Amino acid sequence: MQHEPHFTNAALLARRHAAVARGVGQTHEIFVQKARNAELWDVEGRRYIDFAGGIAVLNTGHLHPGVIAAVKAQLDRYTHTCFQVVAYEPYVEVAERLNALAPGDFAKKTLLLTTGAEAVENAVKIARAHTRRPAVIAFTGGYHGRTNFTLGLTGKVVPYKTGFGPFPAEVYHAQFPNALHGVSVAQALQSVELLFKNDVEPERVAAFIIEPVQGEGGFYVAPVEFINGLKALADRYGILLIADEVQTGAGRTGTWFACEQWPVAPDLITTAKSLAGGFPLAGVVGRAEVMDAPAPGGLGGTYAGSPVACAAALAVFEAFEQEQLLARSRAMGALLVTRLKALAEKQPSIGDVRGLGAMVAIELFEGGDVHRPDAALAKKVVAEAARRGLILLSCGTYGNVIRILVPLTASDELLEEGLAILADTLAALA
Repeated sequence: MQHEPHFTNAALLARRHAAVARGVGQTHEIFVQKARNAELWDVEGRRYIDFAGGIAVLNTGHLHPGVIAAVKAQLDRYTHTCFQVVAYEPYVEVAERLNALAPGDFAKKTLLLTTGAEAVENAVKIARAHTRRPAVIAFTGGYHGRTNFTLGLTGKVVPYKTGFGPFPAEVYHAQFPNALHGVSVAQALQSVELLFKNDVEPERVAAFIIEPVQGEGGFYVAPVEFINGLKALADRYGILLIADEVQTGAGRTGTWFACEQWPVAPDLITTAKSLAGGFPLAGVVGRAEVMDAPAPGGLGGTYAGSPVACAAALAVFEAFEQEQLLARSRAMGALLVTRLKALAEKQPSIGDVRGLGAMVAIELFEGGDVHRPDAALAKKVVAEAARRGLILLSCGTYGNVIRILVPLTASDELLEEGLAILADTLAALA
């Protein structure tokens, strides 16, 4: 009987550096051996609490029993046909479920894909086909993917855009409202109007694309007043509104889509990450007449809407219903915010605690001075927390935000254990 060879993190890291392109980053010098729900173990047997969730991919946790059972059953049927060649029912059912979940009192249709960047690119393609206009307006601090076009939309240079230009034409950036950093709703809306005066006439703009809560940009929540103002501009000029919900979707913010909490419905929504519980699946869902603008053959992809991933997604929908995970997201968010605000009272470096549902973050500043973002401390917190058994991620335009994306299936006890490690980490670094 063969035994699995023993590896160390250091040995695997050396092999990684020799074999894998330098541009593929790695936050933690850890290699996973196994994972379950909101915990994982490395190849040396060390346990970690997972507050990263594969960057918002594991809202239903590692190896959710329902998801794994659905995938195993699907593997015995078929794994691939290419939906555009020979179709299959799970794709249709996922589309039906997403159409029913998306906000807006209008008929909807869905396109399934593989990655979030694909969803964003296709949303723009669809918007351009419908409006017959070329331009797109995105926002500072936004993150929309790593392909050349989605990098053009992304409003953060380092590390995503550095050295990869030129980027596509007809992409413009307005300001995202951020009161903490001095950008009011009025100023952000004015920046859109200034684009119309200085860079592109509104009659050439196909769509606005915006994250309801900025992901890589720092977990800043788009104010309702801003969304109202943006939708008013969109309606005035015949511009579509795209909600990029790749990170916010699948219940992370307390509703299936974060834009359900908007007073207006977007025309198109992109989704990916936790949609299929760890399997690659993405989608664009929106107004039926907009979605139908491209001609047959204009949309698709070889692996788009994989039957295995669709089976996983259907199990994710079922898990949310059976385990009441939307309510759990709201309760988890309330617990996280309460604990982190109490921690902020003890730690002057925490200048802000914010979030929507269970999409929660703290922002770190030198001495609590919001004019001095402390990226160095954020980096130290991530490293020291991992040494103590907690997996965290940083983000933000200034690199000074610690974000929490723990699986919604985690117990309160595990949350408290993780938060205690975070508190101890901050105390040790103070």
